[in-house]
Amino acid sequence: MAGSPTARRRRLSIELKKLREANALTCAQVGAALDWSGSKVNRMETGSGRVQPSDIDALCRYYETDDELREFLKSLARQAKTRGWWQEHGTGVPQWFSIYIGLEQEASTFRQYQCELLPGLMQTPAYAGELHTTGAHLPAQDIERAVRVRMERQTLLTRPGAPDAWFVVNEASLRNVIGERALMKEQLERVLTAAALPSVTLQVLPFDSGTYPATGSFTMLGFPDQEDPDIVYRDGITDAVYLEGEHHVREYVRAFDGLRAAALSPQRSTQLIESVLKDYAG
Repeated sequence: MAGSPTARRRRLSIELKKLREANALTCAQVGAALDWSGSKVNRMETGSGRVQPSDIDALCRYYETDDELREFLKSLARQAKTRGWWQEHGTGVPQWFSIYIGLEQEASTFRQYQCELLPGLMQTPAYAGELHTTGAHLPAQDIERAVRVRMERQTLLTRPGAPDAWFVVNEASLRNVIGERALMKEQLERVLTAAALPSVTLQVLPFDSGTYPATGSFTMLGFPDQEDPDIVYRDGITDAVYLEGEHHVREYVRAFDGLRAAALSPQRSTQLIESVLKDYAG
């Protein structure tokens, strides 16, 4: 069972929708039978509404499920109410990004393309702080919180059972000077350290790679339970997009495979990073 509250809530939504569809019912029909609104049922199935254990009891009686499934769903509903460690940092983590962190914590596979900046899971505190200071217009206290959260997220790559993580970064992310050159030197050294982890593969997409199948940064998360479908995440300045449909995921998998094919091998990527690092050290 998924461990973070976000992942539990998502799994609960998936299971409730499966039950309704297995009974060939609409949200409106289920709502009418239970003296609820159809929109309440829809909110339960989309994860946008809180689901109480008593709601699970009512739904399971109506769907005539067995006791084992009912208790499993009630457990999901109870545990979805808990708070993740990242939520303790308040406004340092916007709500739309909090959802992503909850999913990231449970991922078994991680695929990311970065076209301008280095991956958050490889950033130094100084690099991350510079990005937050320039881009988010946050109070100093919230910037500190946001950086702490980013550093804590990085333990994902070193913990037991770390996800299989594959990063493709555009060469521009190596050469974009964030802050001072000394900061970039430290940052590229951190990238090389992360790239050497057994769970991590890193490739650089060089400037001379020609055309490639992507128009912006994105992340794909896969999960250990087959009942939890893969998800594609793309973020912006004030919000994020989560794509779960089979068609969306398939096209992003195809794009990522194309990026991997166009990028340098991991060994040659390391050599390029070391070459750029010498420029910053000079």
